Amino acid sequence: MNRPASAPRQTGGSPRINADDLVTVAVGGQIADALMRSTPYRVGQDGGLRVLPGTGGIVISHRVGDRCVGLAADHVEPGAAIRNDRSSGDRGDPSMGLTGLACIGNAAVVLDGPCSGKRGCVTGKHGGVDHVLIDFPTEVLKRLQIGDRIQIHARGAGMRLLDHPEITVMNCSVPLMRQWGLETEGHRLLVPVTHLIPAAIMGSGIGRNNAYLGDCDIQLFDVGIVRRFRLDRLRFGDMVAIVNADHRFGRSFRTGAMTIGIVIHSDSTVSGHGPGVTTLLTGDARQLVPRRNPQANLAVILRLRELPPTRPHVPLMAKDRAWTLASAPCSRCDLTVRTQRPGPAKGNSRKRLAEGGF
Repeated sequence: MNRPASAPRQTGGSPRINADDLVTVAVGGQIADALMRSTPYRVGQDGGLRVLPGTGGIVISHRVGDRCVGLAADHVEPGAAIRNDRSSGDRGDPSMGLTGLACIGNAAVVLDGPCSGKRGCVTGKHGGVDHVLIDFPTEVLKRLQIGDRIQIHARGAGMRLLDHPEITVMNCSVPLMRQWGLETEGHRLLVPVTHLIPAAIMGSGIGRNNAYLGDCDIQLFDVGIVRRFRLDRLRFGDMVAIVNADHRFGRSFRTGAMTIGIVIHSDSTVSGHGPGVTTLLTGDARQLVPRRNPQANLAVILRLRELPPTRPHVPLMAKDRAWTLASAPCSRCDLTVRTQRPGPAKGNSRKRLAEGGF
């Protein structure tokens, strides 16, 4: 059995948090059914109609650490998705209690069914459907049942960085904060990430009045931007930095701001959508500084599993376009049109690396 890859190194300069002030609260929900609207079709940004796996259910084939680009899926959630549909009337919303208090890296335990007692880890919070995503080993995912109850020991809401009061923390557990590999350097907080994301391509989720619930999507419809920032290599669980994004009081564009989050669901062909990012840190770019680390993925940081090798993947919409062209009959000669495989990108590699921000 392969040993998990080593996590990004944590040094003596890692930040202090108000750990003694944090409260642990048990919250829970049930494994959600796979969802589909009244029509099975999703209308893509290219006008195409597709029937694909989406939100909800138990995804057995993919876990945190696996690629999230180029799958035959749309907003698919790795592992088990849970939600709380119980009604409390005028006393509040238990669904918001679950999604608002659960933090990335919190421990989760199955309460009933054939996997009773098995433990997992919170890996994401998906807006719109109000799902909290839980990673389990594949053997457990195969035995889980729709409707099984899962309880989370939620701890992390109210976390503060004692040496960096200007940086806001949200949706982050204590184990993640301590094992991420954050370093304090003077007034700056250095944060390991795998990618830089320009705020201009952020889509669904923008404009919400808070970033404690749900996520915000990365649009992957601009081929040049995808190549420049290596977004065709995104994986579930990647820590990413969104440049010029301010998520303190909702998600908005602000020059000079910086937001760090985690990739939680897969790509999408729908306009304005793509891989989802749940916010973890936000503040001024002069204090919150991303540092590239290919191992900055939740699977490695919390030692959940071995991180698969990364390589570029073509988004589903581009795959479908190439497949359509390759299979289309030629109007003049009744022969199949063959598409040429794209060659390596041209240009100065140092310049491309600099444009990618690392």
